[in-house]
Amino acid sequence: MTAQAVAAPALGAAIRTYGTFGYIPGRPTYGGRTPRGHWELRLEPGVATRVKRIFGRISVTRTGVLTIADSPEVARDLQWMQERWPLTPTDDLAMRRLRDGADKHRATEQAVARILAPGARAAKLPMEPAKPPRDYQKVAVELLRTTGRLLLTDEVGLGKTYSGALNAVHEDALPMLVVPPTHLPGRWLEELKESFPWLTTGVAQKTTLPKDWTPEQIPDVFIVPYSRLVGWAPHLYGHVKTVIFDEVQDLRAGVDTQKGKAAAHVSSGATYVEGLSATPLYNYGGEIWNIFDILAPGELGTRDEFTREWGRAGNNNKIIVNDPRALGSYLREQSLMLGRNREEVGLELPATIKVAHTVNSDPAALNAVKGDAVAMAKLILSDTSTRQERMQAAGELDWKLRQATGIGKAPYVAEFCRMILESEEKIILAGWHRAVYDLWNDLLADFKPVMYTGSESPAQKAASEAAFVEGDSRIMIMSLRSGSGLDGLQKVCSVSVFGELDWSPQVHEQLIGRTRRDGMGAKPPVAYFLNSVDGSDPAVMEALGIKRMQAEPMLSKDGKVFATAMPDSGRGRMLAEQILGLRGAA
Repeated sequence: MTAQAVAAPALGAAIRTYGTFGYIPGRPTYGGRTPRGHWELRLEPGVATRVKRIFGRISVTRTGVLTIADSPEVARDLQWMQERWPLTPTDDLAMRRLRDGADKHRATEQAVARILAPGARAAKLPMEPAKPPRDYQKVAVELLRTTGRLLLTDEVGLGKTYSGALNAVHEDALPMLVVPPTHLPGRWLEELKESFPWLTTGVAQKTTLPKDWTPEQIPDVFIVPYSRLVGWAPHLYGHVKTVIFDEVQDLRAGVDTQKGKAAAHVSSGATYVEGLSATPLYNYGGEIWNIFDILAPGELGTRDEFTREWGRAGNNNKIIVNDPRALGSYLREQSLMLGRNREEVGLELPATIKVAHTVNSDPAALNAVKGDAVAMAKLILSDTSTRQERMQAAGELDWKLRQATGIGKAPYVAEFCRMILESEEKIILAGWHRAVYDLWNDLLADFKPVMYTGSESPAQKAASEAAFVEGDSRIMIMSLRSGSGLDGLQKVCSVSVFGELDWSPQVHEQLIGRTRRDGMGAKPPVAYFLNSVDGSDPAVMEALGIKRMQAEPMLSKDGKVFATAMPDSGRGRMLAEQILGLRGAA
């Protein structure tokens, strides 16, 4: 029996049917973005119960109708389901949508299997770049062109910038829009000039468009940083064929932000959409849905469907994934995510040596904020405070306590750096707060430290990089979240020191990746984590363990785990319990 016959049994035929299925098209939303439609199933009670067990994402309306968001995978699954429980289509639209969606899924699955088959050779490019691509980079482009949507999570240093730009050798991929962090347009221009010298390029200098601007002025590759995307997205919609989101973790908050809305809007008018990042998840597993809601809307269902199928809702409306390993396997099987490590592509580097070291802390800084911290902690844990009061108190407690912890550790962190610099030529010193940077600059002034933080302009960052790589500066003080995508430091430095901690383990991995890249020396990179037993560090370290459990099993093919996952109660609550002595050191 064919799938078509199962899906649409002739009226009056002897075949037994168990209900009906209908397709409801999606309605346009922001800027003309039209989300996927959904399926409505009206089933006999016994069948409905069994179908709900099979489809984890399915929901039930008040009238008992089962609904599920449409995608090619869902269409194929519904067609497969009807081999057991044949249904009658409500109209021709439902019949066609089911057949076309299922056929598309089969065709894509077969094409992807050919591309990723062991020993398969990537398709010949229509034009060879000036810098020859590696086979695994050509595979990434071929997969993107087959599926139209891809999250590329290759290990740090494997050339994701080049892999993303490589699609530009195809005429149907131009114009291409590249959306990087504010400090990385120069890196993209350098790569494009070196590898694709025939392409025209341009960078958006402001959020607002020039008065005489027209779509005809779009170069082959147009670079618009995330900070300027909101102003440009409506005007680029429908005029760019490829959209590349570099360091796509910038979109992890999804369309709840103006930046996310703009990204989703411009993506919906493109043929090819790709996200690049070795560390797309910074906090909890549900961020992956936010990212794919922009890259490939509908592929993971609605937010509610994703939560039902893969996880549960935590505090602050965050989605905690129950089985990150299974979700990662699913994303790879559906060709939504591709990530290779150095061992797989034959470009291995020495593994990073990570050293956790406890340092002393001057209690004066913590004592100075103790009264405020206790008051805010009580407010956060109070049953009578409002949600707004708790949120405001949590933000203030986070800032004050973490800064005080950094200040208290600063003299001991500086002394540790002095000790390291007795045997190392240069180091990266990572932190977060300006007051802490000021102390480090004073205490380590004889090493001529340079700054690479959120306060410096792109030109100032470039000057700091030059002084560190080519000059006599021996310390680069880098903000924990300012170095993503930065290349070149590995030529002169193999040691990073974390004088302050971030709430996200992937932020640490990104910064470590500045010293573990192609072009590094023979010595393995070393990362020192300087932790205090007082202040915010114990609570932050506990949160880091939880979040690592959400990210690593999803992104690694072997799904390795290093600790037992446990529910998170929110960073503000964790700090409040730490202050009031309700939480032991992790």
